[in-house]
Amino acid sequence: MSASRRQHCCSGTTRPEVHAARRLPSGRRLRQNPEHETGNRRFQMDPKPIKIGLIAELTGPLSFMGIANANLTMMLVDDINAKGGLLGRPVELVIEDGETIDSVAKAKAAKLVDVDKVDVIVGGIYSSTRLAIKSEAVTRGRTLYIYTEQYEGQENDPLIFCTGPVPAQQVDPLIPWLMKSTGAKRFYLPSADYIWPHLLNKAASRAVHANGGEIVGEEYFPLDTVDFRRTVQQIMASGTDVVFNTIVPPGLTPFLEELHKAGFGKRGGRIVCTYFDENFFNLVPSEQIEGLYSCLDYYQELDEPFGRALLRRYSERFPGGATLTAGSGCTGHYRAIKMWEAAVKEAGSVERDAVIQALDHVRIAEGPGGPAEMVPGQHHVRMNMYIAQAQSGRFRIVKNLGPIDPNEQVLSGFQFRNAG
Repeated sequence: MSASRRQHCCSGTTRPEVHAARRLPSGRRLRQNPEHETGNRRFQMDPKPIKIGLIAELTGPLSFMGIANANLTMMLVDDINAKGGLLGRPVELVIEDGETIDSVAKAKAAKLVDVDKVDVIVGGIYSSTRLAIKSEAVTRGRTLYIYTEQYEGQENDPLIFCTGPVPAQQVDPLIPWLMKSTGAKRFYLPSADYIWPHLLNKAASRAVHANGGEIVGEEYFPLDTVDFRRTVQQIMASGTDVVFNTIVPPGLTPFLEELHKAGFGKRGGRIVCTYFDENFFNLVPSEQIEGLYSCLDYYQELDEPFGRALLRRYSERFPGGATLTAGSGCTGHYRAIKMWEAAVKEAGSVERDAVIQALDHVRIAEGPGGPAEMVPGQHHVRMNMYIAQAQSGRFRIVKNLGPIDPNEQVLSGFQFRNAG
C-alpha cells in the first residue's frame, strides 16, 4: 500500500472541523482556555493540561474511517472541557495522522510519548497498526494505550485496553445464526494478508466446522491487491454458499464489484463482512452488497434514544461523508474516552497504574449501542452486539444479540505488578 508521507504543521489552538473532504493537520492540539465559566461562577482550572494522544488515519485508504474517529474524539474532549475539564485541569487532545501506514503510526506514537508526553494514547485501525503503536507507546514508552477497533482478540499486555468487539462477540454468534437461518454450509474466505484476517478466519473456521459446514477456499492477498478475477472464478466454481470477507480497502471495492459482476448474489450467494458499516455505503454501490450480513456493536437504525441523540449531534457538527459508525471504530473511541474519563475520576489521578486499576472494572451506563463494562482482568469490554443486513442501501438489524462477553484471557496479578 502506498501513501505520500508529508510533514504537517499546526499553529495556535484553533479548533478545526474535520470532514471527509478535509484533512486535519497532523499534530493539531485542541484545548480550551483554562478559565472556565459555569452558570454565574467563573473559576480557574489548573493550567497544566491532561493530554490525550490520538493516532487517526486522516489520509490513506482508511481516511474515511479515521476522520470519523477524530471527529468524535474531538467532540468528546470538548464535552469534558465544557464541564470544567478533568480533575480541575483542561484536557488537551493531540491528534496525529497515521496515514494508514504502520511505520508512520509508529513514528507518531514515539512523538506522542517522547515530545508531547501524553497520559494516554488512543487509536489505530489495522491490527498491524496496533502492533506498530504498541512497540513505541507500550513496549518502549510504558504508556497506557487504548485500542478502539474490532479485531482478532488475544492482546493481553497489562498496559493495553481494547474497546472494540472480538471474535467471541462477532464470529461466534453470527455464524451459527446464519447457518441455521439460511441453511448455508459452504464458506469461502478471501482475505487480506495480515494478522486480523488470519486469526479471524481461524475463529470462523472453528464455528463453521462446529455447525456442520466446510471451508471450500481460503486465500490471502497483499493489502494493495485490486485484481480478484481468478479468485471470484474459483468462488463461483466451488458452489460456495457464503463469502466470509476480510479483504479491506483499497481491495474491498474491486473485490465486491467483481463478485457482483459474476452473479454471486443473483444465484443466492451470501456475503458476510463483520466490519462493514454505514460508511461503506459511500464506497460501494448498494446493489453490489444487497443482503450482506454484518455483526457490530451499533448501527444507525438502532432505536435507542442516547445513540440517536449522539448521532444527531455529531451529524450537525460534522456534516458530510465521514459519519459516526461502529465499523470505523467510532463506538470504540467513544468507550475509550468515556471509560478513561471515568477511571481518571475514580483514581483521582492520571498516574498510570492508578488509572489502570480503575479501568479494569469501569462501566458506562450509556453509549452508542447501549451500556458497556470492562470485564475485570480481561482488559476487554462486555457490550451489546447486533446482526444486521444491508437492504436497499442501509442496514436493518435482524438480530439483537444482547450483551456478550469478550471471553479473552485474564491477565494475572503478576503481569499487572510487572507492568513496568
